[in-house]
Amino acid sequence: MKAAVLGLDGSKGKEITLPPVFGTPYRRDLIKKAYTILDTHHFQPKGTHPTAGMDVSADSLNPPTGHGQARIARMKGGGGRRRGEAGEVASIRGGRQAHPPKVQKVIHKKINKKEKKLALCSAIAATASKSTVAGRGHIIDGIELPIVISDDIESVSKASEVRKILSALGLFADVNRLEGRKPRTGKSALRGRPKKIGKSILFVVGADGPVIRAVGGFPGVTARPARDLSVLDLAPGAEPARLTVYSKAAIESLAGISSPHLGLAGKTDWT
Repeated sequence: MKAAVLGLDGSKGKEITLPPVFGTPYRRDLIKKAYTILDTHHFQPKGTHPTAGMDVSADSLNPPTGHGQARIARMKGGGGRRRGEAGEVASIRGGRQAHPPKVQKVIHKKINKKEKKLALCSAIAATASKSTVAGRGHIIDGIELPIVISDDIESVSKASEVRKILSALGLFADVNRLEGRKPRTGKSALRGRPKKIGKSILFVVGADGPVIRAVGGFPGVTARPARDLSVLDLAPGAEPARLTVYSKAAIESLAGISSPHLGLAGKTDWT
């Protein structure tokens, strides 16, 4: 498989041969599994206070029988507002939870290394499929995939330059697609989340550079070094495949992926 290297003005340059990773079979089920597992790695442990709901002066009768009332613990007091009400135990108003969340709970799921690698390779290969990318909702009319751009993109440091590049490549329509989203209502809006931003174009570059910061001014547009590429970037919401633009250096970096299914099981920079 070959692809033409585009200039920043959209002009076509010479063709390059894509690495074997772009020939990986499409495994939607595996991509979804890997996303679900990797998404748990940013979860934070949570739990309740050890004595939540029990910091009250309630006690059960001793002996519990012979008083003509239920055996549940009741509030003490000399005529206070809650005197005689049930308290401290679960299933009553203001009481503790029966089974509260514990910070010791294991919430980070694990995945086999080979599964994770195959899911990443499959997600990368899916970015070259026009039907898969269009099925996610991206606007790619008249665009050939995969999109490979010259390494000059990595030195771009201004949002105005990024805007010109997106327009020259015919990708700005996909960025404008996110502006038509309707605002949310209900609790999400009251809590400061009135609108979902969504995901648009992903720039994959060879290394960290100013372009990663420059694309931050456009909704849904992000940039990642090839070395840090993840299924979370390529298939947001476990839905492949995201509209992706690769730099030439990023393509060279992807050629170093080692995986048994690619026949490249030797030692490389990728783990």
